[in-house]
Amino acid sequence: MSEAVIAKKAEIVKDTQVLLNDAQSAIVVDYRGLTVAEVTDLRKQLRDAGVKMSVIKNKILERAVEGTDYEDLKSTFVGPTAVAFSNEDPIAPAKILKKFADDHDALEIKGGFIEKSVKTLDEINEYATMPSREDLLSMLASALQDPMRKIARAVKAVADKEDEAA
Repeated sequence: MSEAVIAKKAEIVKDTQVLLNDAQSAIVVDYRGLTVAEVTDLRKQLRDAGVKMSVIKNKILERAVEGTDYEDLKSTFVGPTAVAFSNEDPIAPAKILKKFADDHDALEIKGGFIEKSVKTLDEINEYATMPSREDLLSMLASALQDPMRKIARAVKAVADKEDEAA
């Protein structure tokens, strides 16, 4: 192999390492058996959520994870491999891919990492079923407002009772 080819491949590995290190999460999938229309639909759903999906050669992925916290993912780099990267919402790729995999048997989630930690397939599926961050914040706000509402009602009831007595 010429030095130019080796340098180009090293550059691709380095770019892949940067993608992995910058990502909040990355989910590895096997897309074999999906039609072009289905892959296009999946990519659109991912893109709308700010997630980028790339098909990357297994050898490049193996070299990119060598010596990193993601080395446990090497076993998932078999067969046709696509990786969905998210730099914003760490749960978005898991949610979208899980929903798509439930509707399309051909898509198989093989593994990945969420918030810089390699997760098992069960953990990824568990994250995928969790409510979104916004939903969780809404639930928390509602839970915090409930005691305040009860206090306000009690104070109003006491005030109404005093008005009636007067």
